[in-house]
Amino acid sequence: MSHRFELTVYYEDTDMGGIVYYANYLKFIERARSTWVAQLGVDQLALQAGGVFFAVRAIQAEYLAPARLGDLLEVVSQRWSSTPARWILHQEVQRAGQVLFTAEVTIVALTEAGKPTRLPAELRRNSNP
Repeated sequence: MSHRFELTVYYEDTDMGGIVYYANYLKFIERARSTWVAQLGVDQLALQAGGVFFAVRAIQAEYLAPARLGDLLEVVSQRWSSTPARWILHQEVQRAGQVLFTAEVTIVALTEAGKPTRLPAELRRNSNP
């Protein structure tokens, strides 16, 4: 199971040298995950109204090469494993097939009280190998 998400690097994404500021890679992969989850049929606003929220439990990231102002990037997201309560994803930011950034991200669902809960049915259904 995988997903691809394209984006362009804008001025606001960069430092004074025209290189993407390191924290913005986390925004890029978050945007890709949110788009993927929506395409799988999960309405995050409805979940929040019901008291369920997604949270990043863990992330391990590597910065391999810089992206620059004007670059067309692609975020490739793959589900590595899952349980009823968590997704473990591998995400890469690429430019023309060159990997610039990688991250292993663990996503969980929490109640308003901060307690773990099951992922939405749409994600559990789509978590089969």
